[in-house]
Amino acid sequence: MQQGIRLDGKTALVTGASSGLGWRFAQVLAAAGAGVALAARSTDKLEQLKREIEEAGGKAWAVNMDVTDIASVRGAVAAAESALGGIDILLNNSGVSKQQRATEVEEADYDYVTDTNCKGAFFVAQAVGRSMIARKCPGRIVNIASVAGLRVLAQLSTYCMSKAAVIQMTKALANEWGRYHINVNAICPGYIETGINRAYWETEGGKKLVNMLPRRRVGQPEDLDGLVLLLASDQSNFINGAVITADDGLAAG
Repeated sequence: MQQGIRLDGKTALVTGASSGLGWRFAQVLAAAGAGVALAARSTDKLEQLKREIEEAGGKAWAVNMDVTDIASVRGAVAAAESALGGIDILLNNSGVSKQQRATEVEEADYDYVTDTNCKGAFFVAQAVGRSMIARKCPGRIVNIASVAGLRVLAQLSTYCMSKAAVIQMTKALANEWGRYHINVNAICPGYIETGINRAYWETEGGKKLVNMLPRRRVGQPEDLDGLVLLLASDQSNFINGAVITADDGLAAG
């Protein structure tokens, strides 16, 4: 990976690092020189990612974290800081979705989405933010929201609601923590192909959806590399409370 932005001497925490975008974000930050704490519930996968990063010359540490459990969140943040030092960068990435009509949503379905996407995202940011403030350390928090937080996507009511909440959380924390030199921003990806959804794009429904997109294509995880690096770096010093779409024009339609 050829990168112009460097993060040497910085420490990052990436949640949801065991697959998809989180896996890519961890690789990108490590390749830029940051020591990266990899957080997820699936520690076996994290150990595989850790090996890949170390084989590429990077530094990584795996920590078990369930973002729906506040004690787990706080314990994992403490473990990450013990292993790698104070956290300078948070990629607040964990997220889930469940496609269903609003009339079909049960309480368990609602809690499944909001406990991870809203509650989890907030308490991870809180744990890291508290540490940054206590250490009087400038920091970068990058929340992964979604274009679904800006426009309605069919049969994803709870997911849309949860990502809209992440957007408002981003603005609120940016306003509150800016005085501590902590920049809080959000990225709203559009449709990105990952291992989890790759097969869908080859189905009739997937192809139909792609044909409705502005440029008839879905994004790749690497399409977010530059934006992630910018917001994680000192070069984003004057970017705070921003909500940036990376959706190939979907939200503009």
